[in-house]
Amino acid sequence: MDLKQIEYFVRVAELGSFTRASVVLDIAQPALSRQVRLLEVELRQNLLVRNGRGATPTEAGKLLLEHGRGILHQVERAREELGRVRGALAGRVAIGLPPSIAKVLTVPLTRAFRVKMPDAALAISEGLSVAMRESLTTGLLDIALLYNTPPAPGIEITALLEEDLFLVQRRGGAQHGAEAEPPTDAPLPLSDLPRYPLVIPTRPNSIRMLVESELAARGKRPQISLEIDGVAAILDLVADGAGCAVLPMNAVTTSGKSEVFSTRPIQGASNDDGSGDSARLRSKLYLAVSSQRPATLTQQAMAELIRTTLMALYKTPG
Repeated sequence: MDLKQIEYFVRVAELGSFTRASVVLDIAQPALSRQVRLLEVELRQNLLVRNGRGATPTEAGKLLLEHGRGILHQVERAREELGRVRGALAGRVAIGLPPSIAKVLTVPLTRAFRVKMPDAALAISEGLSVAMRESLTTGLLDIALLYNTPPAPGIEITALLEEDLFLVQRRGGAQHGAEAEPPTDAPLPLSDLPRYPLVIPTRPNSIRMLVESELAARGKRPQISLEIDGVAAILDLVADGAGCAVLPMNAVTTSGKSEVFSTRPIQGASNDDGSGDSARLRSKLYLAVSSQRPATLTQQAMAELIRTTLMALYKTPG
């Protein structure tokens, strides 16, 4: 069997589509279909059921998918081991970052990566947690940082850090639909949050879901002024007086115009054990990998580099 044919088949089976696989693999769809068909002829088995909605593996295809992942992993490990003979980690690592984290992490992480793994290749993309979870399961991403992600089949998560969430308001100006009040940086009781019109991302954004679930536990709902996906756009609208936002502090400090905003920590979230209402409202960041794909040595090293770089950033004052 040809390794390329195995890789092509695995990608089609994981993505459920020849069209999507051809984009990921950067190969023309007719050539991709021909190579997979040649593999089926060689094995004398139909590996995929083709229909108008895509392609799904047959029983034989599911078996080859399991073996194929292992074969491709072993090939990658062999490349890494050969790279280690030269004294360096090799291979490619694809990571996904939330936009707010990407803004502060991309440059220092890339610098550290070039120093620690000069023979390896790095791909960084931004995305929402839901899309990045799917990319982990299909193999488009090796590592992703996800906010407030629940346990899910096929994904292993490790807690990295927690960030306090703040009510972000325009400094020195009235907010659309909000009562006038003197400026303050005192903690805002979570139960008072519905008083403020929010500029907030659409569902299933992790902060949106957290705010809604915490308020629902108190029999309340947020006051939604505008639904906008994108931290920069949200802050622009807050600066224009369209409403308030609920964001971590690093989103404000890295905006380039932090002096425009006032921030208040949100107090009164439920504790992890479900007791009391004394905790700050916090967003939890997790490192996620696929449990279906054994991590290569380069990927393991990258995960540790992400952890140490992130910890250094969040321990740095300001």
